[in-house]
Amino acid sequence: MSKISLSPTNDYCPQTLFLYGTYDDEGKADFGLFCWFSYIWHGELGVMACIGGEKLTKENIHKQKIFSANLVTEALLPLADYLGNTDGHDPEKMSLDLDIEKGRVLPVPILTASPVSFELEVKQFIPLHDGEVMLCSIRNVLQDDLLANDAGGSPEKLAAIAPVRTTCNHYFGWNGSNLGAWGEPRKDL
Repeated sequence: MSKISLSPTNDYCPQTLFLYGTYDDEGKADFGLFCWFSYIWHGELGVMACIGGEKLTKENIHKQKIFSANLVTEALLPLADYLGNTDGHDPEKMSLDLDIEKGRVLPVPILTASPVSFELEVKQFIPLHDGEVMLCSIRNVLQDDLLANDAGGSPEKLAAIAPVRTTCNHYFGWNGSNLGAWGEPRKDL
């Protein structure tokens, strides 16, 4: 196989999607869609998350230094696509009827329908030119009991929850199926 040089791109490097949840100054929940999320080790398992550009989610995280990261599944994709493509400053964005609960350890909004949710505390902000990396401690992980029971292995459990990945401006199912371009799934909401 021969290779060619390209300008920097992350095409063909799929990343899992998460809805980051915060509360604003009035206690209203807001969720934004992000995929720059991975794990770090700094004496304990932690998370590094990145947000590019100016967003309400990032503003709220700066104020409170806490947020949730809720795994996006195929069932949640229309909602996630809507939340990720609607400006957080739009007063109508969160007028949807969502089943939200508070975190068990941190006061962060948790999407009840997400099978895995992290409660995260930012320990360090690393500013970049047009973005920011946040190094976070995991204060709690909430997951569906389906994932915690001994029945079935990891492949079966992942297939059952069907997490969504993204690359090349498209969403893909766990099995690789094309779930549509960014901005399309929200039309089914």
